[in-house]
Amino acid sequence: MSDVTGMIYSKKVLSPERVRDLSLFCRNISIKFNNLELLDLAFHHRSFSNENSSHQHLNNERLEFLGDSVLGMATATYLYENLSDNPEGELAKIKSVVVSEETLAPIAVKIGIDRMLVLGKGEEMSGGRQKKAILADAVEALFGAYYLDTGYEAVQKLVLSFIAPEVRKVLENKGHKDYKSLLQEWYQKKYKECPVYELVKKSGPEHDKVFWVTVHLKGASYGPAQGKSKKEAEQNAAKAAYEELTSAR
Repeated sequence: MSDVTGMIYSKKVLSPERVRDLSLFCRNISIKFNNLELLDLAFHHRSFSNENSSHQHLNNERLEFLGDSVLGMATATYLYENLSDNPEGELAKIKSVVVSEETLAPIAVKIGIDRMLVLGKGEEMSGGRQKKAILADAVEALFGAYYLDTGYEAVQKLVLSFIAPEVRKVLENKGHKDYKSLLQEWYQKKYKECPVYELVKKSGPEHDKVFWVTVHLKGASYGPAQGKSKKEAEQNAAKAAYEELTSAR
């Protein structure tokens, strides 16, 4: 455990019920945390710390930042070592799919992160436990926390237990498709230009925003498509454009 984490939790005591739930979570995915307080932090969404002054800054955003890099490194290494015949461009496409929100959110639900989340009242009431962005961020925060607690070798094993099956799905063409990459590849090949995405509006309160994006392609526009994040809206706009353009060939 880092000194910073120790200072953060110097006055925090987990309830016996929370300790039980965190321990059960670990057993269910075959990991062991030396510091359950650090694992607990991985499940704290910023909506809770925003609503509770005693928990100010105690949320999973910094762990998510770290875990995103851990996830990327473990995934890139796996792809490099196991797909030796695939060029860099293909490896990048596969990686973008398997580390995406669309892939990580179902993993979070499968291992029970949705039940472990600590949310603010507003986020809870708006269905935060089912929001893909919150779930995917918590998976990354888990990776960040486990890296700090146990080291890279252990977290790499954990990451690949989730990601390797997703890589196989993509290779079998059963995984989530990255429509932005598909559209860009198709459009650049045909017109030597890149699609242009425009955020046309966003609505709703801070904890429950909806984004609307239009994609522009050589005088034609597709959308606006909506999503719970800008990335999701862009993917949905790209999907609409790609499916219409390729079906018209």
